[in-house]
Amino acid sequence: MNSPSPSPLPHAFRLIVTGGGTGGHTYPALTAIRALRERLAGEGRSLDVLWIGTPDGLEARVAPAEGIAFTTVATGKIRRSSNPLKMLSPANAKDMARVPLGVAQARKIIAEFRPDVVLATGGYVAVPAGLGARLCRRPLVLHEQTVRLGLANRKLAGSAARIAVSSESTVALLPESVRSAAVVTGNPVRPEVLSGHPDKAVEALGLAAFDRRLPTVYVTGGAQGSQQINGVVRDALPWLLERANVVHQCGPANVEELRRHVGGLPPELASRYYLAGFVGPELPDVLALADVVISRSGAGTLAELTALGKPAVFVPLATSAGNEQAHNARHLAEAGAAVALLGEVTEASLRDAVGPLLTDPGRRDAMAERARAHGRPDAADRLVDVILSAVSG
Repeated sequence: MNSPSPSPLPHAFRLIVTGGGTGGHTYPALTAIRALRERLAGEGRSLDVLWIGTPDGLEARVAPAEGIAFTTVATGKIRRSSNPLKMLSPANAKDMARVPLGVAQARKIIAEFRPDVVLATGGYVAVPAGLGARLCRRPLVLHEQTVRLGLANRKLAGSAARIAVSSESTVALLPESVRSAAVVTGNPVRPEVLSGHPDKAVEALGLAAFDRRLPTVYVTGGAQGSQQINGVVRDALPWLLERANVVHQCGPANVEELRRHVGGLPPELASRYYLAGFVGPELPDVLALADVVISRSGAGTLAELTALGKPAVFVPLATSAGNEQAHNARHLAEAGAAVALLGEVTEASLRDAVGPLLTDPGRRDAMAERARAHGRPDAADRLVDVILSAVSG
């Protein structure tokens, strides 16, 4: 009697991810990969991933550290200008000439890997890889982190099977011909960011001298810090510390200058100030402790703060691509879910923005509720749904 043949193993889901350059494009992709891997594991399936990136982008470090196969293609960077004539620069022409080579390389990679889906999260490298997906007739899913489509995603929108956007308001900004492909998912947020505890921050950072009867402000300008934010917070510090505790992540290069300044503060105020070049594993706990956040308004920051329901005062980076940070901040400010400091930022304008949030708990609570209404803590799972649905057309 013949023994029954074993059931075939479920095939591994094959995914190509492309995008990067900055954390705004890289970390949503990484979070989506983790969520997809977990979803498939629950179904007894595995995930094979290949990341197409640039050799000098953040993704070149993040992907291998996560055990993800990584390869690169030629790509070109567009140096933007409000003057169209300046867009026709020799540097732009030289870089754009590299794009056809990148498309050919991407097409070969995709043809050999045979992915079920290609996920593009933006950045210059997404263009050749996204066009390669189209040429190989592989389903292309775009994910847009900002309110308005970035340049790469605008170029690829017509080739996409699905366009995952982070905000309902983005759908109306899409070309009418591609709106039917749009799905509002939100921007994937790392799960650990949502699981912080304030007491752990107090213990880990040694904040026992903080006055817990006062609100706590977390100031951050991103991993490298922000000279603009550091400067106005430094000038406002005596006023700020009379009303709040402050955790200030200033960037490693700025610690000494700020430490010298703090040396002149009265001891009772200085005890309520914690200065760090970088906040690492403690970040979820610091965010849990914070009653108000002062920060840039990149897409990842907005996703985290709205998912947590944190009142925020945003100081957009004026040089962000397409002025996207100002658009992000304005979008939430118009909904009463944040305060946006647009244009010149001074000590006086910072005080005017932060002061009412520090003195009025009711105002903080109302803003927190409105911020939470814009948050999508399940964005990674929603994006996984979109990726899986793209396979079946």
